[in-house]
Amino acid sequence: MTRRTRELQATGPWTWSAWSLIALVGAALGGCGPGGDTSTLPSAAVEQSPVASRLDEPFVEAAAAVGLDFQHVNGMSGEFYFNEMVGGGVALFDYDNDGDLDIYLVQGHLLGPDIAPGDTSPEPGLQGPTMDRLYRNDLDGAGNAESLAFTDVTDESGLDARGYGMGVAAGDIDNDGWVDLYVSNFGPNQLWRNNGDGTFSDRTVSSGADDARWSVSSAFLDYDRDGWLDLYVGNYVNYSVANNVECFHNVRTYCGPDGFVPVPDRLFRNRGDGTFEDVTAVSQVGTEYGPALGVATADLDGNGWIDIYVANDLSENRSWMNQGDGTFVNTGLFNGSALNDVGDAEAGMGVDAGDFDGDGDEDLFISHLVTQTNTLYVNDGTGLFEDQSVRTGLGPPSLPFTGFGTAWFDYDNDGWLDVMVVNGAVDLLPSLVQERDPYPLHQTNQLFHNLGNGRFEDMSDRAGAAFEPSEVSRGAAFGDVDNDGDIDVVVTNNNGPVRLLLNATGNRNHWIGLRMMGASVARDMLGTRVAVVTADRSPVWRRVRSDGSYASANDPRVLVGLGAAEAVTAVRAVWTDGRVEEWTDVTVDAWTTLRQGTGVAVGPLGQGQVSP
Repeated sequence: MTRRTRELQATGPWTWSAWSLIALVGAALGGCGPGGDTSTLPSAAVEQSPVASRLDEPFVEAAAAVGLDFQHVNGMSGEFYFNEMVGGGVALFDYDNDGDLDIYLVQGHLLGPDIAPGDTSPEPGLQGPTMDRLYRNDLDGAGNAESLAFTDVTDESGLDARGYGMGVAAGDIDNDGWVDLYVSNFGPNQLWRNNGDGTFSDRTVSSGADDARWSVSSAFLDYDRDGWLDLYVGNYVNYSVANNVECFHNVRTYCGPDGFVPVPDRLFRNRGDGTFEDVTAVSQVGTEYGPALGVATADLDGNGWIDIYVANDLSENRSWMNQGDGTFVNTGLFNGSALNDVGDAEAGMGVDAGDFDGDGDEDLFISHLVTQTNTLYVNDGTGLFEDQSVRTGLGPPSLPFTGFGTAWFDYDNDGWLDVMVVNGAVDLLPSLVQERDPYPLHQTNQLFHNLGNGRFEDMSDRAGAAFEPSEVSRGAAFGDVDNDGDIDVVVTNNNGPVRLLLNATGNRNHWIGLRMMGASVARDMLGTRVAVVTADRSPVWRRVRSDGSYASANDPRVLVGLGAAEAVTAVRAVWTDGRVEEWTDVTVDAWTTLRQGTGVAVGPLGQGQVSP
């Protein structure tokens, strides 16, 4: 057998400096997190160390310093196999229920028609088999952020994921209180059940949630409000290494989706007994499809039922509106979210839904191809959208970039959702080709600050050393990795190293952290809408979710920045079954677990309605 290999090379400039190490120590001070299923834990002092306070950079890259030594392998051989440059994703989830976020990283492997199936031997310079990896977060029980460290526990976990990985979704499928994983592949997907003892079991076949098509992003959601998490799988195109074709753009480069037939997405309904029923046909989501890359779930029209939004590559996006009877209707062309403001379909990759303008409804942000702008669809509150990419300042700065992982997140805890986009081209960049770059697809990432007036400021050139590397970024997972009260980001790089961007400044403002759990169901209630009310501003709405971004799973907890506010008037939850509860005694600058049934019941609320 002939193996097609290449030397692993860095995809851009990067140096771990002593100054970064000093900043990491400073940024790691302060904070306290949830211990399993506790109620309220006090936060450490919000003030940063004197060292960190001299550093005006919002993030510090810390992967190597905390033991994250993962290197993604795409099997690149010079044959320009289409799937080489699409993966891979990352999940932030608490697999061992110790109150901190662990990390699952999706891996590729060697490619080629002469590679035996299942051959995951490492390429030269790599240690161990090329398979997905699980890193345990060893943050100490007291929640001291300075103790942050990760240990590779893949071997003892039983996770034997050797497919050509694309993405990962996280959710508790059997309501046993332990988070399970669904791994999407170029090839058969895998469902991994968390056994609750540090190990996982492959339940793909027995669960009925198997899919052998090329899947990228997937999402867990309770679309029928029966208390069990269902599964949406976004499928891409009908492609195999054997039917690879040559594509050129002055020089030979990677092909796009137009040369291949798209395949239908799939929707699996959770039966509640450990198995899933394929309801793709009866739900109507199989009636229309395109090359799916990004998936986000949210109640877009405010009717109390979770909808599904799919970002398609060079094809109109699908806005699947939940009819409440087990069926969906695609209203993308009608509601304004299928095409941009000039009527063009764009190359949708990453996607997220969130309330960036504080009016109580879910707006959509999608990352796109170079020469296309990233697109912001603003919701009018009824599920009708308007492209405001240019007006808000998010569109023009994205023109030179190809965006993938992205999210609405409040990096500075001022109460307004900001945007980060991780970039990396899919077509060889001429300037890098001329420089004989070994992997001429790399670009820098971007950070946009929400000014609170409907406009964003591009902070990328002032975001510090963490935003200087030029790499081929793909997945991005957002969550409070060190439990210090601000959102950190894990970024995956295609054929490159993982990056951990620790938030160094966010918790200088006040914040409130919430884990929203079921009453008799010890799991994160994905899809729950949460409003935090303070005395000096309108309610801040957030959603419990693990989906969105690109091929990745986010922290399901809700973290709301409060700015200078030192107290909250109320926290209200609109649970997925429609019931509404309120709490008035939730501690600020701390993580708190709120269980359904422990608050004061209040009447039903419309979209965005909260009374103090």
